Amino acid sequence: MFDKLKRTLSDAVKSISEKELSEKDIDKVFFDLQIALLESDVAQEVIDHLAETMKKDLVGQKLDKGQNAQTVVRDRLQQYITQMFEKAGTIDLTSSVNAKKGRSEPYAIVFLGINGTGKTTTIAKVGSMLKKQGFSVVIAAGDTHRAGAIEQLSEHASKLGIKVIAQRYGADPAAVGRDAILYAKSHRIDAVLIDTAGRMQTSKNLMDEMSKIIRVVSPDLKIFIGDSLAGNDTINQAREFHQYTNFDCAILTKTDADVKGGAAISIVHITGKPILYLGMGQRYDDLMPFNAQSFVNSILGDGLA
Repeated sequence: MFDKLKRTLSDAVKSISEKELSEKDIDKVFFDLQIALLESDVAQEVIDHLAETMKKDLVGQKLDKGQNAQTVVRDRLQQYITQMFEKAGTIDLTSSVNAKKGRSEPYAIVFLGINGTGKTTTIAKVGSMLKKQGFSVVIAAGDTHRAGAIEQLSEHASKLGIKVIAQRYGADPAAVGRDAILYAKSHRIDAVLIDTAGRMQTSKNLMDEMSKIIRVVSPDLKIFIGDSLAGNDTINQAREFHQYTNFDCAILTKTDADVKGGAAISIVHITGKPILYLGMGQRYDDLMPFNAQSFVNSILGDGLA
């Protein structure tokens, strides 16, 4: 991941031989770096902010004996991206579910995103993970629009031994979510996973319906599901969904096939919300907690030295 970005930054800063970093030096680095960042699916506004911040910090900085520009620029870039992830914070899902379980209340999670991002599979993965941690789970089939959505979700749930609460196609998805929460309360279920229709962020009616689901259900956690291979489309979707729902975190799917990785940086920068998990494959166990430090190291680690 980010191999081209590593090479581009390395080549750019090797040409700097001055003892003090000038504005011209930094501009040259970012002229080359900007293309690599764009090709890695980092949004333009993120790149502009990065360039402005680093120029402010680095122009005029004197290089100590034994220091080289490559190390200085790399370390500052690494520091900036790390701080961005730290500012977004983290969410401990296990502790959160446990806290509500201690109050004998179900923990409700709503999953948001458009069709084709792997949302249904991700719900199954989260359900499987919670079951393995000892929690009881019920799933609400809240996608009452897409033909086959209820059957697809029910098939996953059957394999995992998880009950599904469903109504007919065309039913009010907010009512499905409410029914699932009432079922969880009466049967002392620990977690409720609520599917929603995969809707385009440009469809105001569907986005308004999604907002209604959130008002009715009052979930403890709202998760945006983004396709890491969709590039700037994923970033635009995250922006719109965040404006409508103020989601709490994101899960990026198909990251095992993603050689770019810039979507994670862009989503965190634009929304200020953390990446919770990375989907790495089709098996139910293929869900990896997102580790910001490991991610930053994969961008700016040893391959740049």
